[in-house]
Amino acid sequence: MIREIWDGLSSYLRAIVVISRLRLWSYVLIPGLLSIVLGAVVIAAAWSLSDDIGGTLTRLWPWEWGAQVVDSIGQVLGGLVLLIGGLLVFKHLILILSGPFMSPLSEKIERHLAGYDEPMHFSPTEMLQQFGRSVVLGGRNAVLEILLTIPLLILGLVPVFAPLATVLIFLVQSYYAGFGNMDFTLERHFMVCDSIRFVRRHRGVAIANGAVYLLLLLTGLGFLIALPLAVVAATIETVKRLETTVE
Repeated sequence: MIREIWDGLSSYLRAIVVISRLRLWSYVLIPGLLSIVLGAVVIAAAWSLSDDIGGTLTRLWPWEWGAQVVDSIGQVLGGLVLLIGGLLVFKHLILILSGPFMSPLSEKIERHLAGYDEPMHFSPTEMLQQFGRSVVLGGRNAVLEILLTIPLLILGLVPVFAPLATVLIFLVQSYYAGFGNMDFTLERHFMVCDSIRFVRRHRGVAIANGAVYLLLLLTGLGFLIALPLAVVAATIETVKRLETTVE
């Protein structure tokens, strides 16, 4: 587990080298623009809703005593819900929308690692199949992520458990972000159920990959480069483990 986490983290350095060597920075442009637009929409929606959650909780509280505490809790809870919910929505939507660009990028990296130089060929049917898989897997992961996150949010309302809940929520988000990045490679090798089992076996890689990806997003500038970089890093480590599995 620790070795896989280290591999998942260090693969980002290899990803930068590979992208530069193969001159693949053009793959950054469209996903980067999509990320910026979608991120702006999510942030705008969260900003418009930021006061509503705390105000709603305060109005539902029927007594005068404790109203100030409830309002404070509502503001904290509202901020957490909007931050976590915004990241969750952004992560899964951008993976689905960027699939037509990230799948070819992942395959190009895999072919490079295997030493194949023949040109790639894509058909509309393949793109539709990949898009459908992204929708199914993204929906499945989003539901599971929400089910895991809600109890952790409730746990975080208890001050003594708040730091632990925050760390666990970040790890859950990281795992599913890394899962999506790894699946751009796994979609060429496994059905959905087998991909799920593969990522579970290598959860350390998924968590590390997703953690760096989320941290890049939180920098703001990361919206432009985070996804392609994360997908290349995930491809490098996924291919390595696929080779081990075959052997």
